[in-house]
Amino acid sequence: MRIIDSIPHESMTISIFHMNDKYQVRFEAGPMEQIFKFLAEDVKSVENLKTKINSEFIETTRKRFNEMFVQMRDMDL
Repeated sequence: MRIIDSIPHESMTISIFHMNDKYQVRFEAGPMEQIFKFLAEDVKSVENLKTKINSEFIETTRKRFNEMFVQMRDMDL
């Protein structure tokens, strides 16, 4: 797997990987990550994929990180 591009963001690292006819978009925030996998044949190109990862998609992902953080914080370790 190799990183082929990234999407700038102020509070998350967003990396795009390509491996075995799939694109993976990895969002990282603190100790958590979310990965979305897309078939290359569905996406067509990295540029097309980047248009799909729009501000609404990113905001929904950020909100999910907040939920994940609360869940992790509330664990009884």
